[in-house]
Amino acid sequence: MIEMVEKLILAFIIAFLVAAAVGKFLVPWLRRIKAGQAIKENGPTWHMSKAGTPTMGGIIFIAGVTAVCVTTSFCGLRQGDFGYIYVLLFSLAYGAIGFLDDYEKLKKKQNLGLTAKQKLLLQVAVAALFVYLLRSVGMITPNLYVPFFGIEWIMPEWLYFAFLIFVVVATVNAVNLTDGVDGLATGTSIPVFVFFAAVATVWGEKYLSLGLFSAGLVGGLVGFLIYNFNPAKVFMGDTGSLFLGGAVAGLAIAFNMPLIIITIGILYILEVLSDVIQVGYFKLSHGKRVFKMAPFHHHLEMGGWTGKKWTEKELFALFTGISALFALISFFGVSGRFGV
Repeated sequence: MIEMVEKLILAFIIAFLVAAAVGKFLVPWLRRIKAGQAIKENGPTWHMSKAGTPTMGGIIFIAGVTAVCVTTSFCGLRQGDFGYIYVLLFSLAYGAIGFLDDYEKLKKKQNLGLTAKQKLLLQVAVAALFVYLLRSVGMITPNLYVPFFGIEWIMPEWLYFAFLIFVVVATVNAVNLTDGVDGLATGTSIPVFVFFAAVATVWGEKYLSLGLFSAGLVGGLVGFLIYNFNPAKVFMGDTGSLFLGGAVAGLAIAFNMPLIIITIGILYILEVLSDVIQVGYFKLSHGKRVFKMAPFHHHLEMGGWTGKKWTEKELFALFTGISALFALISFFGVSGRFGV
């Protein structure tokens, strides 16, 4: 286990250094080509000052984790372990969808990219291909593992296939919603990937490659935080948030425990539910709202319920802390799966 931990630490260091170095050159370049983010007019008014901040900064941590996969893949590939390559390619495919969306927004100079239908079709297609691939190579089974209870439900193949596609698309878009405040999606996601790295450590050498990918993403995100922490010098954009969502869903499926997203992704789920509740109640009540603004982080930002207006740094600390707590709870819920 000590040797495995050393490898994970090395993956973290490589990704951090690469991300920090890439950001040093990428952020000024994005600023020079005027790759500035358009801010939603219906968002908090003080966010309008962020207009023009470079977007597509997710390339920074994508470069970090890709460097880890490239530099550490040879040993795994010789042993026939393609797990982290599959997850990387899957995440990159979602990052590419996000890049197309960001590019369309920049071209049109407004906060409208691909249409909802275009994004949904692309996301479903990528998810279906990924699930089919992992099933074909035997990485996953149609036995739905239930964390904390240590039981498995045997599901019909078609139903499990459809369920996993839903999990992927829902997770990707939930992570995307969380990216609304400087560093928020970054801070929320770091404990999630620490969780996956820790699980790989206790589950054994079989999961080393997935652990390396996870540790690499932690390093990449920490390196990205240098530029993304409030006041942000760069936003991750849909390029980064869709990549992150793909990585969360991809790892949960590759570890064959998709239900763990309910606990490790509790804040992603909260963000989505707040949005759904807000829209649904607004329509049913003909204009009334449950939250001052959705998703939930904007509600807190605007002083919802208590009157306290949370600053972006306070929101970062709150979401990161809650995410870390649920990552710890989730770890105890699955660490004994293989009797370890």
